[in-house]
Amino acid sequence: MALSFYQRRKILKNVNYLDIIPYRVYKEEIDEKGFVTILIPKFKREFANNYLRRIGKPLDIRIKLDEFGSETWTLINGNRTVTDIGKKLVSKFGEKIQPVEERLTKFLTNLYLQGYISFNELKEKGN
Repeated sequence: MALSFYQRRKILKNVNYLDIIPYRVYKEEIDEKGFVTILIPKFKREFANNYLRRIGKPLDIRIKLDEFGSETWTLINGNRTVTDIGKKLVSKFGEKIQPVEERLTKFLTNLYLQGYISFNELKEKGN
């Protein structure tokens, strides 16, 4: 059963943000420069997708990420904590990404609020 907004908020309030483990909800495309485009299906029903296919329209909404966002997205694998992701970003970008914890938590919060990622802690409590 899916958790309600209040249940999710209660779980996330009681954990250290840097210790939680994000995972991707949607698929992505990576171009030759390493930039990520998140692919969000327009419709969940197959009949709507078949209609879009027939008339030649794209099946996905495409969200393009910048250099930092793309690297963060590729580091989200469902096994790394936010702290681990931050350390890898610092090792790759150095001072360009400072303050990494603030920027990373804000970015991940935005991804979560848009529904592009979720957290393992929510998946574990939801079952």
